[in-house]
Amino acid sequence: MARYGNSIIKGIEVDEVIRLLNKAYADEWLAYYQYYIEEKVVKGIMKDAAITELQEHAADELRHADMLAQRILQLGGTPLLNPKEWFLQSNCGYEEPRNFDVVAILEDAIKGEQCAISTYSELVDLTRDKDIVTYDIVSQILADEVEHEEDLQGLYEDITEFVEQLKSSSER
Repeated sequence: MARYGNSIIKGIEVDEVIRLLNKAYADEWLAYYQYYIEEKVVKGIMKDAAITELQEHAADELRHADMLAQRILQLGGTPLLNPKEWFLQSNCGYEEPRNFDVVAILEDAIKGEQCAISTYSELVDLTRDKDIVTYDIVSQILADEVEHEEDLQGLYEDITEFVEQLKSSSER
């Protein structure tokens, strides 16, 4: 534990930061798995583009989990050690894919990113001017999550627009 490093944290309890980071850590592992499994089962038009996007996002979520684990350790805490705890501690939860259609998969992924954006926005607000190191880490992750939502939303719109064009051209 970085005792002197922790002494720069002002106006927030280190244990509370660790608790909140562990909740985000749980989210990242569940998001990683969600993307991993969705890219395996996705079906439908333009699924290859969705697979590429889901694979990239899975890698980012795993990187985020590592960033959070490292910060938790720096603060003298322990990252959640049992995957069962991920479900209990998570902010965003996990919903198994039930509809493998690319549009439904993208809708689920967008919903997950929106939850992550909310979580990291709260962490940014909480740590601003109190814990600059954690603030920097969660700000970086927040920027990634905003980009993920934008990427997924763009792909979703492209696919739904393409499907609509196919429908209208077949009706002629």
